[in-house]
Amino acid sequence: MKQAGRGFRAGLAAAILALGLSVPVAAQAAGQTASPAAPAAPAAPARPAAPAGGAVSAAALPQGPYRFAFTYAKGDLYRVLSTVDEDVYVNRRFQNHSEISNRIAVEVTDAAPDGSWGLLKATFDTDEKLAGATVALVQESYDSEYRRDSLGRCTIDPRYYMPVVRNVPVFPDRALSPGDTWTAPGEERHDLRQVFGIPDPYAIPFECRYRYEGPVVKDGKAYLLVSASYTIFYQPAPPRAYASIYPVQIAGFSDQKIYWDPGLGQPGAYEERFKLVFDWSDGTNIEYRGTAQAGIVEAKRMDRAAVQADLRDAVADLPNVAVTADDRGVTISLEDIQFLAESATLRPEELAKIRAIAEVLGRYPDRDILVSGHTALAGSAEGRLKLSQERAMAVAKALVATGLVDASRIRTIGWGAEKPVADNATPQGMARNRRVEITILEN
Repeated sequence: MKQAGRGFRAGLAAAILALGLSVPVAAQAAGQTASPAAPAAPAAPARPAAPAGGAVSAAALPQGPYRFAFTYAKGDLYRVLSTVDEDVYVNRRFQNHSEISNRIAVEVTDAAPDGSWGLLKATFDTDEKLAGATVALVQESYDSEYRRDSLGRCTIDPRYYMPVVRNVPVFPDRALSPGDTWTAPGEERHDLRQVFGIPDPYAIPFECRYRYEGPVVKDGKAYLLVSASYTIFYQPAPPRAYASIYPVQIAGFSDQKIYWDPGLGQPGAYEERFKLVFDWSDGTNIEYRGTAQAGIVEAKRMDRAAVQADLRDAVADLPNVAVTADDRGVTISLEDIQFLAESATLRPEELAKIRAIAEVLGRYPDRDILVSGHTALAGSAEGRLKLSQERAMAVAKALVATGLVDASRIRTIGWGAEKPVADNATPQGMARNRRVEITILEN
């Protein structure tokens, strides 16, 4: 079934970290605007001194009572990378396996002077790679803004679909000792617009159970481990609108390990095992099961002007190639790129151009790359979108085939004719709009 082909659990692991984690960078973000002052959470008692994440001995962390509290600093930037291995079953028969990645760029645009609350602005990109695929296709891209306090409680405008998970973890306003337990309400919100035609974020409430396990070492770093778990059994009312079917019952569980970094005042890593079963109004049963993990990646600001100049020099001799820079990063635009007619097969003469660009991309091995396909305004919208996705994928595969760019760095997306750069009323304009853009991403 079509609805089973898209990853459902995509955003949860990254959302746990995206809700609060902050990694400072040397340069403060430019162009920030302060939000109206919000009341600070009650001041937390002084916490025991603790090293930043990276201590290799759990004995170096607090062994006794510890008060968990999120902290924030205006101007902090960070990236969260999560991966999900998910199997999908339709009517109890295996449908497909997919690898889902979430790349989240977050900036703390405002914060309390004492760090007890933060206003976070984030971009969430979700891509999915089905079994056997070389590179991933971006499925969704979302912007969001939300506020979180020192205990983990979130305030998010209802119009935002991300983060998927809200109010996990939430801590009690007291010191905790290993073995202590508590509960707090939480919620998952999912986007069911594209396939199911359900216009509003789909909310699934739950009561989360927590236990402070104590100091542990993970991947050579020392953390304070908090386990979290919840079960779901929910029978929602019919949505106000839907395309053909809607969920009548949702059941499942989530078992999580949250690795708290006392030096950052945030989680530093996350693991999850999950299962969710949807019973739909037409009698279909769809089950999602798998594992997820997430971690932080330090976000260093790109010197976009220097990168743009470097790329311009490198591609100066290539025809129909332009280089631009914006907030996303630096983009190489291949205008009027040549494919076989009405196909996604590159003409042989384009491969030398692709290799030259791959050599340039190899200079920036720590940056992700987004390959975007665009078409002229011809044919149907559905056909244009499909062709643009396929052409972006063809260029991405050609880059990987050079051996100079690792497939794990590349994501693809197709835009159809939604983002023209010239007038589609002229042949020259249509030729410019038939393009593929390769962006070295800022964050």
